[in-house]
Amino acid sequence: MAADDFTIGVEEEYQIINPETRELRPRVARVLPKAREDLGDEVTNEFYQSQIEIGTPVCRTLADVRAELVRLRRGVVAAAERDGSRIAAAGTHPFSTWEGQPITPKPRYFELHDDFQQLAREQIIFGCHVHVGIADREEAVQAMNRCRPWLAPIIALSASSPFWLGAETGYASYRTQLFSRWPMTGTPQVFASRAEYDACVASLVAVGMIPDASKIYWDVRLSSHVETLEFRIADVCPTIDEAVMIAGLCRALARSCVEQHRRGLPLEPVRPELLDAARWRASRFGLDGELIDVLAVKSVPARSLIEAMLEFLHPALESSGDWQEVSRLVNRTLEQGNGAKRQLWAFAQGGRLEDVIDLVLGETSRGL
Repeated sequence: MAADDFTIGVEEEYQIINPETRELRPRVARVLPKAREDLGDEVTNEFYQSQIEIGTPVCRTLADVRAELVRLRRGVVAAAERDGSRIAAAGTHPFSTWEGQPITPKPRYFELHDDFQQLAREQIIFGCHVHVGIADREEAVQAMNRCRPWLAPIIALSASSPFWLGAETGYASYRTQLFSRWPMTGTPQVFASRAEYDACVASLVAVGMIPDASKIYWDVRLSSHVETLEFRIADVCPTIDEAVMIAGLCRALARSCVEQHRRGLPLEPVRPELLDAARWRASRFGLDGELIDVLAVKSVPARSLIEAMLEFLHPALESSGDWQEVSRLVNRTLEQGNGAKRQLWAFAQGGRLEDVIDLVLGETSRGL
């Protein structure tokens, strides 16, 4: 991914599935070489051998994002099928356990395990990261400061992890809760400048908490290796439509916040405790309850807050030609439910978690 302003790059983490048992299958050593025959370095491994990850090239339009996600998902799905496996996109697997899952044999993964122990062992989770190009690093810091009130609605829209270890968790995005236990996660604090951001990173390195900036896992951060603002808040979405929606919202949010900074508008202060509460509420209820409007300091129906977010993002979405598609996809998600809602519905029909996996498998491959 490169340095042009408001380009988009998307990374998605997928589950490798045994088609007979519907369990996670540690076959990345077999699937990855097959996928790389067509996709090269755009596909890679992750912490566990039952995970595989794609990353799009730099995209300038949402049409580009859609085309690249179709191409990359198609390539990974085809590679898995040649191995006799399947590919699923959801924030957690509904019943496979972390116990006995083999770690991908790379030094950085062994180091993560040595440092974080049980936290690392339980990280069978799958996310979507959206990179938005912002070449000016000072502007990127200011955009990061200003986007924080609107991160929770993105959790609610993307939530696709209601099950964990064979149980219904009561959370729309249980992945958010699992990942929140790590240090250097959650909503970042406000930074006055790039220099202050860099000083914070240097302090964390100096005390031995992290080796470098790449080990900061905030919901939004400055990428450590490309000139982007990286949104790490979303569960991986089952459908390509939802992934395109999240990518469009993240770009519009970055652009809106940069424009606010350029116009000299004051940064509205928000208590960190309120941001934490909003994040938890979105993870817990998704679209099926009240979310927290941190700027108005009140609880509102999820639809109301997401409509307010769309209103805030409307100028940026119009500028990039994305308004019609993103607003349509958001409204469809509000009407039909997010991935978590659909998984819960599938389970309610027959009480079988295997049916949940079958739903996700179908949605992951839809349109390929």
